[in-house]
Amino acid sequence: MEHKIVAIIRGANPDDVWNIVQSLQEGGIRIVEITLNSRGALQVIEQLVKKMGDEMLVGAGTVLNAESADAAIAAGARFIISPNLDPATVELTRQLGSVSIPGAFTATEILAAYQSGADIVKLFPASIGPAYLKDIRGPLPNIPLMPTGGISLENIISFQRAGAAAFGIGSSLVNAVEKVSDKYFGDLTNKARQLVNAIANTG
Repeated sequence: MEHKIVAIIRGANPDDVWNIVQSLQEGGIRIVEITLNSRGALQVIEQLVKKMGDEMLVGAGTVLNAESADAAIAAGARFIISPNLDPATVELTRQLGSVSIPGAFTATEILAAYQSGADIVKLFPASIGPAYLKDIRGPLPNIPLMPTGGISLENIISFQRAGAAAFGIGSSLVNAVEKVSDKYFGDLTNKARQLVNAIANTG
C-alpha cells in the first residue's frame, strides 16, 4: 500500500474535523479513521466522504459489532477498524466491500483474525514495542500487521523496520484535547509531514 499512516481522530469537536483533515492532507496523510465513540461520528464520516472524494480514504474506528459496521459503511466508510475480533463484523464488512481491520494481540488472536477474513490485523496495543511485532512476524510473516497505540515519530522507523504494513497513529498526531487554533493546525501539518517523511526515507 502506498499510504501507510492511518490518522486516528477520536473525540474531536465535529466542527473542527474538516480543518483537522485538511491539515493532515497538507502534511501528506491520505487515510483517516473517525472513531465511532466520537460525537456525531457517522455524520462526520458522511460529510468527509462527500467533500474529499478520492482525495482521502475515510474509515470508521472503534467498531465493536456488525450493526455499527453496517451503519458506518452506509455513511461511506471504506474501512472498518476494531480494537477486538468480532467475526460477524469482519464477515459483514467484507460482504459490503469494505476493508476489514480487526484488533488482536497474541499470535493466536492474530491468526484467528486473519482466518476470519481480515485484510489487515491491527496489533493493539503496540505500546509493548517494535520487538514484539518482529517476534510475531517470525511465525506469521504473511499476515499484514498495523501496530496501533503508542506509535510516534520517535519509534515509527523501528516499527517499520520490524515489518509493520501500516501504522495507526492517534493522540501523538491528532490530540483532540488541545485547543484548536491556526498554530494547532500548522503544528498538525508539520507532525504529519515528519511522520510521512520518516517512513518514506527508511528502507
